[in-house]
Amino acid sequence: MAILRALFSIWMMVTLLSLGPRSSLGRSHFHKKQKSTPKNKGGHGIAAPVNAPPDSPSTSTTPDPCNSSSDPCIFDVRSFGAVGDGSADDTKAFRSAWKAACSAESGILLVPSDGVFMITSTIFTGPCQPGLVFQVDGVLMPPDGPDLWPQSDSKLQWLVFYRLDGMTLRGGGTIEGNGEDWWNLPCKPHRGPNGSTLPGPCSSPALIRFFMSCNLIVRDLRIENSPQFHIKFDGCEGVHIEGLTINSPALSPNTDGIHVENTKSVAIYNSMISNGDDCISIGPGCSDVDIENITCGPGHGISIGSLGIHNSQACVSNVAVRNAVIRHSDNGVRIKTWQGGTGSVSSISFDMVYMENVKNCIIIDQYYCLDKKCRNETSAVYVFDVLYTNIKGTYDVRSAPIHFACSDTVPCTNITMSEVELLPYEGELVDDPFCWNAYGVTQTLTIPPISCLQDGQPQNLQDNPNYNC
Repeated sequence: MAILRALFSIWMMVTLLSLGPRSSLGRSHFHKKQKSTPKNKGGHGIAAPVNAPPDSPSTSTTPDPCNSSSDPCIFDVRSFGAVGDGSADDTKAFRSAWKAACSAESGILLVPSDGVFMITSTIFTGPCQPGLVFQVDGVLMPPDGPDLWPQSDSKLQWLVFYRLDGMTLRGGGTIEGNGEDWWNLPCKPHRGPNGSTLPGPCSSPALIRFFMSCNLIVRDLRIENSPQFHIKFDGCEGVHIEGLTINSPALSPNTDGIHVENTKSVAIYNSMISNGDDCISIGPGCSDVDIENITCGPGHGISIGSLGIHNSQACVSNVAVRNAVIRHSDNGVRIKTWQGGTGSVSSISFDMVYMENVKNCIIIDQYYCLDKKCRNETSAVYVFDVLYTNIKGTYDVRSAPIHFACSDTVPCTNITMSEVELLPYEGELVDDPFCWNAYGVTQTLTIPPISCLQDGQPQNLQDNPNYNC
C-alpha cells in the first residue's frame, strides 16, 4: 500500500506540472477571443487594439473585426488614450479616434458611459465613409468657462462637424456646456454692476455646430448649459432631430436650443427644450422645416427670425409647427424681422399649439430691435400666408396675447386664424389684441376677438423684386 501511495503521488505531481502550460495557453486563447469579439451594449466589436497606439499595428493575430464581421467597427476613445476623468485634456485622443472611425465604413466613435471627457474646441472634418456614428454614452464637455479656454481656440464654437454626409450624433449620455461663467460675463445682458450691460469682448461659443453637411441625424442626447446656442445647423440639407433634451437656466442669455439657418429639409420631433432664449429659432435661408411634438419652456418660444438685419435679404418658406406645448415663456410662436430687410416669409403654419402662462402667445414683429436706436425704413421682409389653427391655452396678462406689428410700407397679408382660444393665466381678460397693417381672415370666433385684422388685400402692395426669394 505504501508503494501504491507513493506511485499515486508521483503521478499527481506529473499531471499538475503538465497542466501549467495548458492553463497558460488557455488564458492566452481566451484573451485573444476577448479582443476580437467583445461586445458593448449594442453588440458590436471593438476595432482599435486596447494597448496599441492608433497608428501602430496590433500585436494580436486575431483578424480585424472591420474586415471579418458585418457589425460596425467601434472606436472607443479610451483605446486612443482618452482618460475620461473630467480634467485631463482628451482632445488628441478624440481626434485620433475620429480619424480612424471616419476612415472605416459604418465606423462608430464611442464615448463610453463610465467617463467624463473634456476636449477643447475641435473641428471634426469629412468627408467620411458611409454610416459614421458619433456615440455619446458618457459625458462630453468643453473647458470650464472663458478663463480656462485655450487662447488659440475659437471663442465662437466648440464641437464642429464639417462637410459630412450621412452622419449620426446620438447616445444616452450628456453633452455638458459648462456655460455659467460665460453667461456671467459683464458684457452679457444685465450682467454688469446694478443690472447694467458693459461694453467689451463678448464672444461665447456655440456648443455644437453642423456646417455644410447633409443627411444628418441627431437623436436621444441630453445637451445642457451651453455658453451660447446649444446646437446649430448652417448650410445643411436633410436634418433629422429627435428625442433631444436641451436644458439651461431661464436667465442664461442667447442659449437658443436648436437654431437652423441656410438649411433645407429639416425635421425636429419629440424633444423637450428649456433655456434662456428661443426654444427653436429659424434663421434666413431655411425651407421645408417640419416641427412636431415639441415641449418648450421656459424660454422665448418658437421663432422665425430675426430676419433682415443690416438691410440683408432673408427668405424662409414652408415651415410647419404641430402638436407643441409652450409653458412659462416670454413668447409663444413668433415671426420677427428688422426694418430695412428684403425677401419674404411665406407658407407658415402653426397647428395644435398649447400655451401655458405665455406673454406673447402669437406675435409678428416687423420692428424687431435690440435697442432704441433703430429707425423706420421703407423696405421690409414681406410676411404672407401664415396660418394659426387650434392655438389654445393661457397667457400672461402683462402682454396682449395676439400682436401683429407689420411694416408701414410692406403689410402682412393672408393671415388666417381658426380655433384660437386664449384665456388669462391669472387676472382679467385682455380683450384688445394689437394689429398694425395686418391683413387676413378669422375663420372662427377668436378668443379674445381680433377685430383689428383687416380684410382683403392692401391696395398699395405691388409686385416688388425685393420680395423675391
